[in-house]
Amino acid sequence: MSIILIQSTTLSALMNTHKLLIIEDDPVLNSHLGELLSEAGYPVDQCEDGDKGLELASSHRYHLILLDIMLPHRDGLSLLRMLRKTQQTPVILITAKGAEEERIRGFSQGADDYVTKPFNSTELLLRIEALLRRSHPMNNHVDSDLLRFEELEIDRKKQSVFVFEQHVEMTPIEFKLIWVLALQQGEILSKAYLNQLVLNRAYSSYDRSLDMHLSRVRRKLNGVGWDGARLQTVHGKGYVLS
Repeated sequence: MSIILIQSTTLSALMNTHKLLIIEDDPVLNSHLGELLSEAGYPVDQCEDGDKGLELASSHRYHLILLDIMLPHRDGLSLLRMLRKTQQTPVILITAKGAEEERIRGFSQGADDYVTKPFNSTELLLRIEALLRRSHPMNNHVDSDLLRFEELEIDRKKQSVFVFEQHVEMTPIEFKLIWVLALQQGEILSKAYLNQLVLNRAYSSYDRSLDMHLSRVRRKLNGVGWDGARLQTVHGKGYVLS
């Protein structure tokens, strides 16, 4: 199976193509960040000290680094200064509340952004996405206004879905959900990622909104002769258009 792509244009960056590095010495916060970013679809490496962080950042290719300033063995500003001698990987500093002088020093050493502890998870994800969008142009991503998946046609400009040239009525949320799944056909997309992208809110384990919307999309596609079961739920992981 394949998708025919017509009329390329610009869309949001695909999260799961970007690998991130977390350098944070607080094991609880490090673990929380790892879970947050993994649920959002990012491959993540993690470490808890400056020397190891510099070694990883220098020997692997990362698209973005989350860097705490107060680190054992090598502080974050020293690490950043060393890193900027050889590469320009985007860096978001993790700073203590009120540490204005450290943030200024961080920017002077080449930091791109900062978040203050304690931070809002949704804001952090949006800052990461915005920085990735600016620093990694999407010329390698597949973008389109019109997708055709066998008999299924999805038109982003018209916000319309057709099966066998028959129009399928979709709500804006239903359309956005099927569009994202079709655009990334074959990729398992986490509920956290889809919640943020489709519903514009953080994911809660008790929230069944996505399940409800996906069920309605399946039912509507089945009603016009297209196998809605291809929109699969992958237990514990998310959804995929197979």
